Amino acid sequence: MDVRLIEAFHAVMTWGTTARAAEVLRISQPAVSKAIMALERTVGFRIFDREKGRLVPTAEGRLFYREVEISFAGIARLRSAAARIRDYGTGEVRLGCLSAFSTNLVPKAIARFRRSHPDVSVTLVVASSSVLRDQVAANHLDLAVTADEIDQTGVDAAPFAEIDAMIAVPPGHPLSSREEIVPADLDGQPFVALAAEDTTRHEAEQLFAAHGVSPRVTVETAYSSTVCALVLSGLGCGIIDPLTAPGFLERGMVMLPMRPTVRFRTLLLMPPKKPSLLAKEMAKSLSVVRTDLVGAS
Repeated sequence: MDVRLIEAFHAVMTWGTTARAAEVLRISQPAVSKAIMALERTVGFRIFDREKGRLVPTAEGRLFYREVEISFAGIARLRSAAARIRDYGTGEVRLGCLSAFSTNLVPKAIARFRRSHPDVSVTLVVASSSVLRDQVAANHLDLAVTADEIDQTGVDAAPFAEIDAMIAVPPGHPLSSREEIVPADLDGQPFVALAAEDTTRHEAEQLFAAHGVSPRVTVETAYSSTVCALVLSGLGCGIIDPLTAPGFLERGMVMLPMRPTVRFRTLLLMPPKKPSLLAKEMAKSLSVVRTDLVGAS
């Protein structure tokens, strides 16, 4: 059955006249009349009676219209679903983040996002920055927050946050009573270091070298949260992202500013194509929570 004939019938039933139906459908009035006659031949019964130049639906026509209304409601739902998929994607957001943001900033951002989009599912992947970068480039993730040492080829990368590093000190340590730490305080001290490829570690090593300071590295780790755990275990002081400190401070770890300081720099990554509106909304939530926690970057 020709959909165009059904559309003409639906328009006449909705608007009452072939003239108004033609105007809505943007076709001529004779074309509407021909469509109605063709539909009657197709279905095998009269849909309208012609009374004084007007079309009056027959009993069969009214019954048929009920079925057409049901079909048109289904088509409207399909159009709505298509628009939703076009604008918002699959109804799922796949988000990745480095460990430092997985216990504070990102959970808050997801909660904020879900308040506006309660029917959208969120998948969170916590991994190293290089792994997250590869997953974004392969379109396995819609967006990710990573450290800035990653290769940015094949992804859209934008600065996300710059956070002043802090010094984590074990409970009872001689430095724990200080108001702030200067590089000379760390000379010869047992020290939990970030991984060798970490740009914040490189910056810290340059700072220490400029001040003639050589902390004694006891452990290396890629994650700021792991630095906190190792410091809390008494293995030395360490440079940390302050967003990883909650939970460790309550257990006795001391966190102090360092002057001059170094910074943790992060990127927001997206695939090199037009992101869905949902991905943009999640990025907005991340930015709002980042500003609340660490200020604008």
